Formats: sequence, structure tokens, C-alpha cells
Amino acid sequence: MAEEGISTMKPILLYLLILSMLGCVTGARSIDDTGSTNHHQHQHDHMAASNNNPNVMVFFTLADLKQGAKMPIYFPIKNPSTSPRFLPREEADSIPFSSQQLPYLLKFFSYLPGSHQATAMEQTLTHCQGDPIKGEVKFCATSLESMLDFVRETLQGEGEGGIRVVSTTHLNRSSGVVLQNYTVLGEPREVEAPKLVSCHTMPYPYAIFYCHSQATENKVFLVDLEGVEKKGDRVEAVAVCHMDTSQWGRGHVSFQVLGVEPGFSGVCHFFPEDNLVYVPVPTHAAA
Repeated sequence: MAEEGISTMKPILLYLLILSMLGCVTGARSIDDTGSTNHHQHQHDHMAASNNNPNVMVFFTLADLKQGAKMPIYFPIKNPSTSPRFLPREEADSIPFSSQQLPYLLKFFSYLPGSHQATAMEQTLTHCQGDPIKGEVKFCATSLESMLDFVRETLQGEGEGGIRVVSTTHLNRSSGVVLQNYTVLGEPREVEAPKLVSCHTMPYPYAIFYCHSQATENKVFLVDLEGVEKKGDRVEAVAVCHMDTSQWGRGHVSFQVLGVEPGFSGVCHFFPEDNLVYVPVPTHAAA
């Protein structure tokens, strides 16, 4: 399901729900998946969009989000059997998570300096330690427990109905297809979100989530999609639209893909299936 309500769930049930949504034991990009750009990892970095890079084919404008619209979208294929696994909090907390400890970490995980794995680890650590943009709070969760703690703390006071988590779901998918044109079926459904926390997977030997929340206005949508080239492909996709991009760097990849500038209202992107969006449940919805 693309949407799960967790307003009345006890912490252990919330924990199990997130595990099930992420394939039970997985929840991160493989450390070997370093040959492509992760647009979430570089969400506020200066970088150039490449016409040959399918990873950037997730951006669109709010005006594009309407019934019948067609757009090319990249949905990476996740293999649960090879994806990094969550570590128990006690174990994760015992392992240093700092770029200053990178030489030790490479020995710990048996990776050679200069290897693709070493580069991916360094990029993740650097990104996690970087300063947030104005109006943003960020946190790299090294365990599921720490991710949920950050979500609860960030959304505290935003609603008495609890927390809802939404994620992209592939209802039917052709083997090997990661990029194709999709048609928007029906009107996109907006999820009430006075505030949200987005959590994105990062390449690392074990599951790491980069979670962040912005004080500016954002909109969350659930969008039903159908493949154009592969008619049987159906996706219940999560999309987030950022209504204030004035604090983003001019080199942000979305500006280059969409041909817009900082301050443009309505820069949107689809989420891959292993990324999560948390929103508070309004009191009236939980009643």
C-alpha cells in the first residue's frame, strides 16, 4: 500500500510496519550501487544534470501533476536479497559514523581505499555531516529506532492523531524496466501535511537513512501511474512538491532538469519505493 496510518499503533507495531514496508530486513542502497547519481543524496549540492543520467528523471513541476499527463520517470529496481540491512540500535551505535574515522571504517568493513565502496561511504558520511540549509533540520539515521525517534521529535506537536507514513508501491512491474513514460491516472490525491519528514536511503554497508524536514511549505501527493511502453505496469507513487526553493543552490539538479531558478514554487519529485515520507495525522482524521 502507498499509505499506512499509524495513529493508534504502539511503538513496536510502528517498528514492524516500517520493516514490512521496506522489505522486512532491508532499507538502503547497496554499497556497490555507486555508478549513478542519487539525487536525494545531493539534494542541495551544486551539480550538473546529464541528459544521459536516468536518475534525474524524477523531477516535474506542480503544473505537470494532473490527470492524463505523461512524463518519463525513473524508478530504480531494488533487490531485497542484496540490499543492506538494518543493524540493531546497540550495534549501530557501537560503530563510528564519521568521515574522520573513514580509514578505520574501511578496515572494519574490508574495503580498499579508493574503491567504489570507499568512495560511496565517504560521500555518504560527508553528506550526513554537512550543514543543513536555512529552515531545515536533518539527521542520518543509523538504525530504524533512531529514525523513528527523529521523526517523532520533529513532528511533535503537529497533530494529536499520531503519524502516517507513505511510500511508493509497484503494483505490477515488467522485469528490468527502470525508465519509461507514465500516464497519470485520475486526479492526484493530496495528503494533508502541515509538516513532513522525508527519509532517503543512502549507500553504505548497512542501512542508513538521510532524514530531513523543511520549515517551508511542501505538498505530498499519492499518484496512480500506468506505464506507456509497458501498459501493465502500475505504480502508486509518492510525490513531494516544494513550494519554496529560495534557499536552494543555483546548481541544484532540479533547476537544471526543469529549466527554472531558485525561488520557483512547485518543484516536485517522485520517491523510489524504499524512501519514506512521514506526516502528522490531523486530530479530525484520527477520530
